[in-house]
Amino acid sequence: MRGGNPVKRRATIAFAIAGVLTVVITTVLLLGGGPEPERAPPLPVARAAPVSSAPPSATSELVVSVIGKVVKPGLITLPAGARVADAVRAAGGILPETDLATVNLARRLTDGEQLDVGAPPQAPGPAPTSPGAGPAVKVDLNTASLTQLDDLPGVGEVTAKRILDWRDQHGRFTAVEQLREIEGIGETRFTRLRDQVTVQ
Repeated sequence: MRGGNPVKRRATIAFAIAGVLTVVITTVLLLGGGPEPERAPPLPVARAAPVSSAPPSATSELVVSVIGKVVKPGLITLPAGARVADAVRAAGGILPETDLATVNLARRLTDGEQLDVGAPPQAPGPAPTSPGAGPAVKVDLNTASLTQLDDLPGVGEVTAKRILDWRDQHGRFTAVEQLREIEGIGETRFTRLRDQVTVQ
């Protein structure tokens, strides 16, 4: 017969097509399939913040006691680094005719100090005496500051203030014995004071 069996012909074509497909699929698998998957970029490594070794900051305020010839004596709170001029200003300023020769207005203040504005230069305190030594330096009642009087034996801040008040009311002392006129200075206290003070 000329054409042959049509069924056998279709089977032959189907086998041929299957063979071609098998070769194509095998080639694709051998040469590598789809595109390489994308890789995520590397993440930065987290670093711990450096620990500061610096000491804690100092207090931002300081408190000083301002006494003497100012309008409003008392405790004053100022920022750290303040100077004497700042404390005087915070205390209302100085009283009229106050001598500032002994006050360094540019000096930096320290926490807890006392500032005596307008006080005269302090004389050296009584030096310990020894046999043959000269007399100790006495405190002049007419020029002594509150601090100098407070340092005398048997005289506290209250009595020292009364001595200054007496001087303001009566003028200069003319005799050491006038201490007896001040409230709180009895005979015993006067006996302890008479050799420590003088009147000039």
